[in-house]
Amino acid sequence: MPQRIEDYALIGDEQTAALVGRDGSVDWLCLPRFDSGACFAKLLGDKDNGHWRIAPKHAKGPCTRRAYRRDTLVLDTEWETDEGAIRVTDLMPQRDRAPDVVRIVEGLSGRVTVRSTLRLRFDYGSVVPWVRESDGHRVAVAGPDSAWLRSEPEVRTWGRNFGTHSEFTVEKGEKVAFVLTWHPSHEPRPPLVDPYEALRTSVRDWRKWVGHCRYDGPYRDEVVRSLITLKALTYRPTGGIVAAPTTSLPEEIGGVRNWDYRHCWLRDSTLTLNVGLSAGYREEAEAWRDWLLRAVAGDPADLQIMYGLAGERRLPEFEVPWLSGFAGSTPVRVGNQAVNQLQLDVYGEVMDTLALAREAGLSTKPHIWAIQAALVDWLRTAWRQPDEGLWEVRGGRRHFVHSKVMVWVAADRAVRSLEKNPKLDGDLDGWRELRDEVHREVCEKGYDAERNTFTQSYGSSELDAALLLIPRVGFLPPDDPRVTGTIDAIRAELSHQGFLRRYSTDGTAVDGLPGGEGTFLACSFWLAEALHMTGRTQEARELFDRLVGLTNDVGLLAEEYDPVAGHQLGNFPQAFSHIGLVNTALALFGGDGAG
Repeated sequence: MPQRIEDYALIGDEQTAALVGRDGSVDWLCLPRFDSGACFAKLLGDKDNGHWRIAPKHAKGPCTRRAYRRDTLVLDTEWETDEGAIRVTDLMPQRDRAPDVVRIVEGLSGRVTVRSTLRLRFDYGSVVPWVRESDGHRVAVAGPDSAWLRSEPEVRTWGRNFGTHSEFTVEKGEKVAFVLTWHPSHEPRPPLVDPYEALRTSVRDWRKWVGHCRYDGPYRDEVVRSLITLKALTYRPTGGIVAAPTTSLPEEIGGVRNWDYRHCWLRDSTLTLNVGLSAGYREEAEAWRDWLLRAVAGDPADLQIMYGLAGERRLPEFEVPWLSGFAGSTPVRVGNQAVNQLQLDVYGEVMDTLALAREAGLSTKPHIWAIQAALVDWLRTAWRQPDEGLWEVRGGRRHFVHSKVMVWVAADRAVRSLEKNPKLDGDLDGWRELRDEVHREVCEKGYDAERNTFTQSYGSSELDAALLLIPRVGFLPPDDPRVTGTIDAIRAELSHQGFLRRYSTDGTAVDGLPGGEGTFLACSFWLAEALHMTGRTQEARELFDRLVGLTNDVGLLAEEYDPVAGHQLGNFPQAFSHIGLVNTALALFGGDGAG
């Protein structure tokens, strides 16, 4: 049976990540970075596109149980068979130089025959490497890529059908370790890691990091798991956070809504910074702020909605035709064409993030305010343009209400910064005028008085879950009848079995794509927070509890959820969903346990 998206767990080293299935197979891994070509791409194809499975030879199905070790990213997967029981421990230790995948097999009872099958396929499963033996290791080389497989001396490996195989037995207490190490093929082999020491160090370091978490309220385990996941999605050398470690996991099984999320979106910025500061991770918050400053530096007209891990601007989109797609969902895409879109909301998100950073007392830099002032000045005329909006529609530009609201946020944060810091230079009167003009226009052209709701865009009757953020950003107070009316309208029109869609895809063609998608988890978290802000806290907590119940067996969330089929959809695990979980928990229960 093919695995579902929620059948996977995540391991990573804060520079890349792998997905491990319930059958013990690593089916996705890009080396050396999140956005590099995959050497295991079975997730989006088949076994010949690369994977590494370790499991009992006579296992009749997926594992018996699995779990992360408490407060870590170390995964334990256990099987009980007729022969006995084993545990496979998977991790990627933080690298000094080269990325390593460590897999340790331990006998728990009986005498179990275990099989390892490794098929390396570089460049998204298209390149079969040349494999040779050297110093007892298996070495795979193809073009710029090289990988070394190391195991215990007594474990024999052999090649067959373009794969590397081994078979061995373990009894209770016995352990067998494998280490797969990547490095550029023109460089010498990097130093070897001790797999058992790497395990001890990883457990220690993760638990030390989790110890800084200030949240101790309800759902703490789920909050901590989300924080660990966000840490794992951070590219440590630069501080950038990828939206997800995967590409092209479908928003509709068999559909074409398959995108590459291995990049860093500005839309996540304020929410991400809030998570870091509120949960006690000031260092990570500052690293993200600094990444943001480097990425957006330059002409305000050139501001992009997303960037590469180090702030790269060119993310060309192309299709990978040799991959059949997850559950037949094609095309498989690499890169993201939306990088070229105009999304005015990002200006508000950047301004809000930098204002929050200043208020939180993060270290100041002399050029930060100059960047902010330039962004707001550019918006004076640019804000009147239509754009592609938060959801990156491919059906043409519109005057999206959420985009205009975030323009108001940009002007508002500039005004407030000047009012609090009179030594800063800026056109206070002009920015106030901009703020007031945007506010008037949104309330006039983006509000449907008959239905008592804001709409997706000027002149449209459609709704948009992004409008739930209106009270959060302060555009209107939570008790304004237009806010409560919008919340009620969105619940009525965009709800699907208790969860929210982003917007309607039923023939509106706003996004220019065929087919539909699942309910969007971040939007459902926004609804819970909006309900709480408008005094309906019990409803909010009930919704939050249902959302937490959608996490898989190891606490991970994808981008979307199909409430009919009961399966997760979209790229996985998704930063936006886990940011939503933490922020909503802080809003609902912060007073019960946030330090």
